[in-house]
Amino acid sequence: MNYLYLIVNLFSLIPTLLFSFHPKIKFYQHWKYALPAILLVAIVFIMWDNYYTHLGVWGFNPKYIVGTYFANLPLEEVLFFICIPYACIYTYYCLNRFINKDYFHAYERVISFSIITFLLSVVLLHQFKYYTTVVFVLLSLSIGILSFLKTSWLSRFYFSYLFLLIPFLLVNGVLTGTGLKEPVVWYNPDEILGFRILTIPFEDIFYGMLMLLASVALYEFLKQTRSHKVSG
Repeated sequence: MNYLYLIVNLFSLIPTLLFSFHPKIKFYQHWKYALPAILLVAIVFIMWDNYYTHLGVWGFNPKYIVGTYFANLPLEEVLFFICIPYACIYTYYCLNRFINKDYFHAYERVISFSIITFLLSVVLLHQFKYYTTVVFVLLSLSIGILSFLKTSWLSRFYFSYLFLLIPFLLVNGVLTGTGLKEPVVWYNPDEILGFRILTIPFEDIFYGMLMLLASVALYEFLKQTRSHKVSG
């Protein structure tokens, strides 16, 4: 079982990596935008993850990891911030490529306002929980800034995230202990709301959204910057 977390990472990455070369998809042509975005966001989240592991907000079960560490983090946790965002940006790209209609365009501001209102309301009620507070505040700020900037792709991100929630629940379900005797990743109950979807802490849904929103934002920024240079 020491390879379980590693297998989860590879299972998420390998299919999307292989299909990146499909002649009708050609996502590899977007690596020059996607890979820098993934790596830069990964650095920030790895630093955050390492600090929270040090504080004991969460930790890792040695039964499910190979035992190689970088600071406080196992190798598999570092790979998580590369494998999962790659698979998600690939999915976001494919949905945009093959679905022309922007279904959420007319509702983008309502969705953004609703998410921000909900997140900040929860923070006011549970402001002393490290994980809940930081994730909800950062995601609220991120959505608020992107909405203020009138980002053209935000509604498409919301649409994509609905699809991404399915594999997200599968991956995080395994990592938090669904079907296992013990979780791969454990959480300090004092730092989370305590409400779970199966074994998944409720906050993880918004943590995943924050990580992917940051990755997609940087991916889109690099892509738009490149297109402006070419057109100029």
